[in-house]
Amino acid sequence: MILRLILGDQLNYNHSWYDETDTNVCYFMAEMRQETDYVKHHIQKVVAFFISMQNFAQHLKDQGKNVVYYALDHKDNQQNLVLNLKKIIKDKKVTKFEYQLPDEYRLDEQLKSFCTTLTIKSKVYDTEHFLTSRTDLEVFFKGKKQFMMEYFYRYMRKRYDILMLSKTEPEGGKWNFDQSNRKKWTGKPIIPQEKRFHKNVETVLEYIKSNDVATIGTIDPKNFDWPICREDCLNLLHYFCENLLVYFGDYQDAMHPDEKFLFHSRLSFAMNSKMLHPTEVINTVVEYWRVHQNAIDISQIEGFVRQILGWREYMRGIYWMKMPEYQNLNLLENYNALPNFYWTGDTKMNCLSHAIKQSLDNAYAHHIQRLMITGNYALLTQTDPSAVDQWYLGIYIDAIEWVEITNTRGMSQFADGGIVATKPYVSSGSYINKMSNYCKSCSYNVTKKVEDDACPFNALYWNFLDDKRDHFKNNQRMKMMMSLLNKMDKDKLTALKNRANAIISNPDAY
Repeated sequence: MILRLILGDQLNYNHSWYDETDTNVCYFMAEMRQETDYVKHHIQKVVAFFISMQNFAQHLKDQGKNVVYYALDHKDNQQNLVLNLKKIIKDKKVTKFEYQLPDEYRLDEQLKSFCTTLTIKSKVYDTEHFLTSRTDLEVFFKGKKQFMMEYFYRYMRKRYDILMLSKTEPEGGKWNFDQSNRKKWTGKPIIPQEKRFHKNVETVLEYIKSNDVATIGTIDPKNFDWPICREDCLNLLHYFCENLLVYFGDYQDAMHPDEKFLFHSRLSFAMNSKMLHPTEVINTVVEYWRVHQNAIDISQIEGFVRQILGWREYMRGIYWMKMPEYQNLNLLENYNALPNFYWTGDTKMNCLSHAIKQSLDNAYAHHIQRLMITGNYALLTQTDPSAVDQWYLGIYIDAIEWVEITNTRGMSQFADGGIVATKPYVSSGSYINKMSNYCKSCSYNVTKKVEDDACPFNALYWNFLDDKRDHFKNNQRMKMMMSLLNKMDKDKLTALKNRANAIISNPDAY
């Protein structure tokens, strides 16, 4: 008997494993406290993974596969991957153990260590999901002092012949239309209603709660709206093409308190669980654009392709190149606690209140809300990046460490000192006001600096630059802002720093 392990984020319906007809193979899947408890997850995230796993197991059974599935409350479930594997190998007299490469370092180490204890043969397979191997990025940047996603992205466009006129010439005459992807949404064009699924998930929710799994966030168990099977994922993909792609690029950086999804696809969970393949997503969207080029500008499609073909693969490459050291990097030496309002949204700062409450209600916020609202504030208040990591990893439905930690510790918190980003992504309130209408209904005034009703981001921004000036003095991309800081009147800077320190010492008062 061959035992094959399928992890909860390995729901690849088209993996070559399932083309085989060998009846001497048993597939094993398990919901485990090991996975629900290593960080406090959003309840919608736990529900989505459990039901997606159950649906995948049923799909395999419908294909005639031999599947052993441990629900969280299964009588034989020992809630630990190694203990479960040991038991099933013994009970079924397994002669060979096989698994697919995990995408989290901790699981990779756990399974490698487990295999060294086995007296039977073992074999590891690729997940057949990503467009790069774990080491491709390291090879690509070998000998380079600095990593630049843009160069890697161009390489990937050429390698896979995506949006290319020739081997060297990109469609549209430019590699990157990012300058066209920064419009503020002010009410028009009309945003279509997001794709809804209205699934009843009361059964799985009940046994999650009965097992006392600690979670965060809220859920409507009678109207669950995330994709939980391949059919759902494909429907969501086609809905994006037909309804949202036309304005995706224009407004991908926009934020609005009344529109939580805007023109975003919401496909990240479908891809990160592997129910959708990135090539499948890219090809479907590009093919739709080709048929509708009269209505959809290339800047819309390029902005989408860049996120998947470039950024997603790039972040995974950084993860495997730099782990495990990466998870402990804190080169800016930030150690403050994460404010309590990150768990409630109860703050007078409208942008933070909205972004956090939206995250708690939907297990979702798009990349600019994560980077320039919650991430920006955490960095400006010099929060310990480990605390920020834990929050992001838990609260978002698409958060798996390989993609979360590089975006959080690297792009958002600059704790890696510039491996991922060439500068810290921080701003005063002016950027938030430029890209959203949060400021219009806020208790604070975005134009004020040190008054009691001044936007906290303004003082925090200059205080951060001053506190960390030694870290940025040689950063060319920070040269202009550091020059402005150096020219600032000392009394003005002192007033800014006094207000900033008052906010940092008592964040929940703001």
